[in-house]
Amino acid sequence: MSAGKYEIHLEDKFGYSTLIDADAEAAACAVPWFNQTLTTVNDALVRLGVFHGEFHWHKHDEQDEFFFVLEGELLLDIDHKETHTLKRHQGYTVPKGVMHRTRAPERTVVLMIEQRGVIPTGD
Repeated sequence: MSAGKYEIHLEDKFGYSTLIDADAEAAACAVPWFNQTLTTVNDALVRLGVFHGEFHWHKHDEQDEFFFVLEGELLLDIDHKETHTLKRHQGYTVPKGVMHRTRAPERTVVLMIEQRGVIPTGD
């Protein structure tokens, strides 16, 4: 799936009982905005994001969204009012229904955890 300038892969790439090498997956990414579902855990999706630039403002009406930075720096703008700066090994959960956008001033690698069925570009 390509949503404009974003490359988003919704299929569960690894499934169960498979070693996942997030570093290797991130290293193979050559586009500025990439999102890949790595695996499913119960009703949650674990996604890898490789970001450089800015995502659009959006919200998820029914799902929370968790971001955890593996590499780089992620700016998380919340509800047009505040910005949280997440550095390596820091995380933040955006509650459902809250407008937000992510920005990455440099190449940034992020793990995201979301409920199965979430639309990455917003509701």
